[in-house]
Amino acid sequence: MTISTKRKIAVVALTTVALSLGAINGASAAGAKPKSATAKAEHKAAHEANHQAREALVVSIIGIDAATIKSRLKAGETLGAIAGAKKSALITALVAEATKNIDAAVAAGTMSAEKAATRKAGLSAHVTARVDAVRGQGHGKGGPGDRKDHGKKHVKGIKG
Repeated sequence: MTISTKRKIAVVALTTVALSLGAINGASAAGAKPKSATAKAEHKAAHEANHQAREALVVSIIGIDAATIKSRLKAGETLGAIAGAKKSALITALVAEATKNIDAAVAAGTMSAEKAATRKAGLSAHVTARVDAVRGQGHGKGGPGDRKDHGKKHVKGIKG
């Protein structure tokens, strides 16, 4: 073989290897599951369905329509105050619903058993705190991260 024939064989071999590696990388990238618009829409729909179910549960236990509950919450009442004597039943039902959702996530493989156990451990206290919170405390509007200063640190003597 001449040098030019050896060179051609080497170029063909290197090109074949490069194309093979490119095809392998492309296949592994295709196997990854990026969040598509459809997946995001499905997640949003599931979140909204959970919200509606929770709202229906609250309405059925308290015995007041959703619009009235929402207006009283906006006026500064807590869900616990609105529930009155039914507060304990409300907390029990919300904890049971959250437990059911956690168990479903474990069964679906979207949550580990360890994470589920951690969430369940503090669930009753978390639900009770949410029921006793004035709207705007904790999560949601007016909560952490919703400050007018956008998290700027204030230094004594310097207005920011």
